[in-house]
Amino acid sequence: MYNKLTEFKSYLQADVRGCYLLVFQLPAIIRQAIRESAPVCSRNGSQRTDRLARRVNSELKALLASAWRKGPLLPCAFLQIPILMKQHKMKPIDVLVVGCGNMGSSHARAYHRLDEFNITGVVSRGPQSRSRLSKELGDIPRFSDYEEALAKTSPDAVCISTYPETHARYTIRAMESGAHVFVEKPVAESVKDAEAVVRMSGETGKKVVVGYILRHHPGWIKFIGYAQKLGKPLVMRMNLNQQSTGDEWEVHKKIMNAMSPIVDCGVHYVDVMCQMTKAAPVHVHAVGVRLSDELRPGMYNYGQLQVTFDDGSAGWYESGWGPMISENAYFIKDVYGPKGSVSIRKETFNGPRGRSADIGGHTAVNRLQFHPADLDRNGKFAKEDKIIETPEEPEHDELCLLEQKFFLRAIKDNLDLSGHLREVVHTLRIVLASDESVRTGKSVKL
Repeated sequence: MYNKLTEFKSYLQADVRGCYLLVFQLPAIIRQAIRESAPVCSRNGSQRTDRLARRVNSELKALLASAWRKGPLLPCAFLQIPILMKQHKMKPIDVLVVGCGNMGSSHARAYHRLDEFNITGVVSRGPQSRSRLSKELGDIPRFSDYEEALAKTSPDAVCISTYPETHARYTIRAMESGAHVFVEKPVAESVKDAEAVVRMSGETGKKVVVGYILRHHPGWIKFIGYAQKLGKPLVMRMNLNQQSTGDEWEVHKKIMNAMSPIVDCGVHYVDVMCQMTKAAPVHVHAVGVRLSDELRPGMYNYGQLQVTFDDGSAGWYESGWGPMISENAYFIKDVYGPKGSVSIRKETFNGPRGRSADIGGHTAVNRLQFHPADLDRNGKFAKEDKIIETPEEPEHDELCLLEQKFFLRAIKDNLDLSGHLREVVHTLRIVLASDESVRTGKSVKL
């Protein structure tokens, strides 16, 4: 395509006859360009990336500017460009939404808002949840069986927001069927299964994005940025306790059929610690306590992990779920370094009981407090603490929209996600080591 454009540029530079030759050749050139556009976003080759369209448009604009000076009839040919481009407009990515709970519903709403996606079906074992989501989105086809949905919809992409024990199996099956995958964290229950997902992604060439939602949050990005200015080593204190009852407690118990709170949620905060320190974890120690007989044997609903890094930094993360959990200081996110500290300021008092289980508030930042450690000649603080507003605070659905925009870009622009998947496996290895520490009572060397 670009050789042809170069050839016609030489015609334009040579004489007017080249201009009129281009009048007749232009439609064929455009069609050839669209055929050559790498169809990386489609398993059947029918979709087109818009990257080449932009480049072709730029080239043709340059030709038009030159041709206008050469001959008056040539611009008429360019009237065909919008028509041809519209005929070959990129077909939306067909996506199958698997899981219709909190996260699955939010991701489905994101796809519904993006013209580049077309939801082909929703899948859930619960008839009420899939019916509710289907009706909300315009009576989208609904399925109770994952395999049946894959076979009948032949999606280009699959969004998996089910319980953790299905994540790896569903993800691999989707790639085997020819689809890209967005899957909620954690990607698997074991490092072995996580590595199998990464291996399948490499073998099939399909993209896998894991829902590390904090990586897309403007406030958390700012929080990490300030933490990186505090010097080394760092002390990182984080928790997220949830006083869950009713439906929230039922969901938590189902999650704990597969893994504990510090594993399920811990991947987010260990990932944040790794970003803050840019160092390698070396040891993990953890404790866990079983506070309810409603849990399966051997499971615990309160845990705390401590991780040390090779730069001397240390972090702890605490997570507890259930009706017995206190809401006193249930949301702590702060970091100390030699140069001061930075914290997420959040009011955890005077709210309705059970507010800690509201998923919409789990990622909220709103404002940061930066405390500089500088002292004056009298040994007193030289600078005042600084309150940093984060007005760009997205709500939960908006945050899921940011995730799906990244997923879209990964598919359309053929992004290299090998680093992303390497970090996903790395953080999973750390939180699974914490679970091992709980069960053995020993520190685990990484």
